[in-house]
Amino acid sequence: MEIANGFEASSIEKAIQFLAAGEVVAFPTETVYGLGADALNPYAVAKIFEAKNRPHFDPLIVHISEKDWVFRYAEHVPSSALKLVEIFWPGPLTVILQRKAIIPDIVTAGLPTVAMRMPSHVVALQLINAFRKPIAAPSANPFGYMSPTKAGHVARMLKGRIPMLLDGGDSVFGIESTIVSFQEGGVYIHRHGAISEEELSEHVEITADREQDALCRSPGELPYHYAPAKPLKIIHSMDEIKTDNSSFLAFRAPERPSISRHMKILSEAGDLKEAAANFFSSLIELDREDIDIIYAERVPEVGIGRAIMERLRKASKKRSLLHGR
Repeated sequence: MEIANGFEASSIEKAIQFLAAGEVVAFPTETVYGLGADALNPYAVAKIFEAKNRPHFDPLIVHISEKDWVFRYAEHVPSSALKLVEIFWPGPLTVILQRKAIIPDIVTAGLPTVAMRMPSHVVALQLINAFRKPIAAPSANPFGYMSPTKAGHVARMLKGRIPMLLDGGDSVFGIESTIVSFQEGGVYIHRHGAISEEELSEHVEITADREQDALCRSPGELPYHYAPAKPLKIIHSMDEIKTDNSSFLAFRAPERPSISRHMKILSEAGDLKEAAANFFSSLIELDREDIDIIYAERVPEVGIGRAIMERLRKASKKRSLLHGR
């Protein structure tokens, strides 16, 4: 894997050569690092699934570099979608819309919809804009594992699987984009993310209901995801820690020492945005320790705290779901 400075024009040019040749390239966004391929080339997109060992029924997000590209790849864009696009793009908001036929089935898992967003990271925008085509990109990690927020994470996770990684520094938000769809009852949140429900509700009506079926209609919507290799348990306080052969993911600075051998604090002062920015990076580091279990302290479920807790719950469920327990 070649690791290049994403802020250099020569690196962008080389990444475009790989993309044009139907290869995959890892690149930074403001949320997490992505693993991208030409969204209009189904053979290139197939390499994303291969590199991540990602199931093909899990749709991908299509990244664009200009707001009006949404009309190139989507049909019947509702006014509420246009409103949110105008307010939150470029930024960590993904919108699910009726797709045009130009988007291959492999990108959308055969669904009639496509998930799109316009990232705000300068390297991502330069890459997509110079490529002049949309880039399909999930997070740059093995499927089901925690999302990478540093170039070093990607280099370790995908070593030998991809040809190039653009290093654009640490992700600012450190947690994935918020994903929404649009229906008569209002805007439905499929995945809580870097833009909070409160922020969205200032501009559109949020609905808690949508038509349910067995399909995975949004990236990150599977019941297990974002999980470390070690088992993870969510706790209310340190009193629930049962063994010292453990790691402790604390929301804020604890009032007394923990019995866990290893600890990471998401935010000394209990700031939720800082906690989100540190979330995946801290969890990845704790997962590398030789311990039996990771204990994770609950965070307040307001603002971006909902996104953190959504990921913690999925991480804690993965092991039992995979083993049928």
